[in-house]
Amino acid sequence: MHSLFPFDLYLVLSSDGCAGRDFLQVAEQAIRGGVDVIQIREKDLPFNEYVYRSLKLKSVTDRYNVPLIINDDVEVMLATNAYGIHVGNSDASPIDIRKDHEDAFVIGYSIEHLDQVQSGKALVSDYIAASPVFNTGTKTNTIIEWGLDGVAAIRRLSDKPLVAIGSMNRSNAGDVIRAGADCISVVSAICASDDPWEAALTIKKEITHAKKI
Repeated sequence: MHSLFPFDLYLVLSSDGCAGRDFLQVAEQAIRGGVDVIQIREKDLPFNEYVYRSLKLKSVTDRYNVPLIINDDVEVMLATNAYGIHVGNSDASPIDIRKDHEDAFVIGYSIEHLDQVQSGKALVSDYIAASPVFNTGTKTNTIIEWGLDGVAAIRRLSDKPLVAIGSMNRSNAGDVIRAGADCISVVSAICASDDPWEAALTIKKEITHAKKI
């Protein structure tokens, strides 16, 4: 377990990914099922609306002492006093964010090439993410599917906390943990589930079991 990012199950939440349900209710059910950390991903919202939705979500996550991470927008993260920010290769550089804000919050960075694992962007980040491990409809601008071998390759090159993103669910979470990931990031397997609580609980059990082996 890494002290900077001691989480097992990571939910990525967006307003259009909750099958028409209240995203705050989905978040609360998922937390009760075992989600340790939540990222809000609302790239298409105006700034004020992004802040508003993030603050509404933070009122839920704070109640359960679950950290909130903002996708891609430093200003929204600062306005909401969130736990951290997650960026990809087309977003703000972790190097620039760290330079401007030092150690004020956690930075996560998505890796899309093996040579990025030991790059300056990865080194200044608090955790890195293999994105996507398996191809997914929610991330259409990526160029690699890491697979289990890719997760293992990243693990050999870095001791950073490693989050696995991309079509993660109850059937593959254990294998990905055993391949070297520390944390599983889930979108539709929880958000689009008929029962987000049960979905989170089941995936969390798979992660916990895999970490004991």
